Amino acid sequence: MNFVKRCPECNSINLTHDDQKGEIICGDCGLIIEDKMVDTGQDVGGQFDKSEKKGRGGAPMSRQKFDQGLTTNIGEISDIYKLEAGQTRKFLRLKKWQERVSTSIERNLRLAMAELRRVSSFLTLPSVVRDEASRVYQFVLQRGLVRGRSMESVIAACIYAACRSYNIPRTLDEIANASDVARKEIGRTYRFIIRKLGIKVKPSSPKDYISRFSSILHLSPHAQNEAIKILKKADISELTSGRGPAGIAAAALYVSALMNDEKKTQREVADVAGITEVTIRNRYKELIDRLGIEDKLKLKEAESKTAKQKAQQ
Repeated sequence: MNFVKRCPECNSINLTHDDQKGEIICGDCGLIIEDKMVDTGQDVGGQFDKSEKKGRGGAPMSRQKFDQGLTTNIGEISDIYKLEAGQTRKFLRLKKWQERVSTSIERNLRLAMAELRRVSSFLTLPSVVRDEASRVYQFVLQRGLVRGRSMESVIAACIYAACRSYNIPRTLDEIANASDVARKEIGRTYRFIIRKLGIKVKPSSPKDYISRFSSILHLSPHAQNEAIKILKKADISELTSGRGPAGIAAAALYVSALMNDEKKTQREVADVAGITEVTIRNRYKELIDRLGIEDKLKLKEAESKTAKQKAQQ
């Protein structure tokens, strides 16, 4: 006896099955008779594009992985030893052969991408900068420019190049601290890479560091705007050329904090900028001497003393 499914509402047999949504719908009254969750195996891109060619399964591709996330690894040793005796020997042998057939470039990329993710995570870099750094490293590796240099120094130089390309304010000292590579070695490798690959990078501007430094120092928006005005005047007076952008930015923030009664010590500003107190003092003296800010600071100090005396009375 053949069983024919009918609509429980209108007893109709005019039923339609929607493969995309997993629903059985009555064509006469519109009742949804069944609603099954169906995994089509497509990612978000496939669903939006409505194209079978762009639909795929698995995790999204990423340049931050040596194989862009497409290779299937046998597994970790700790997981393999949890299997039965016969299965353990089988998968250990498969894992050994997988490592043997991988090329030297694949082995290098596996270690390098792990180092890149570690340093980028320490520096809290956005994903677009990480992808750019991995792309630059792959170019360097394909052209054989890694030979004679440590993998850590090349990774650090690629991260610095990516930061400069996207105007992300990160100093060489910060990257050296994150990667445990000497600052001079990173700078030397960076200059070698951009020369060989022909990468055009804009010079770093002190203005790029203002927002980050002021946020860490908890300065007001007014003090931040005042620091930007000081940098504009310093640029006109050619005080920014030949000097470290982080030092100029830190000195401008220090001056603006004094002018707005948000006093910060030179040690606090120097620690945030990753420079010495001597650098802060030198840049500070240059700014107040060349831009005529000394009179404003003295007037501000006099006003603050007068206000304190009135408050005490």
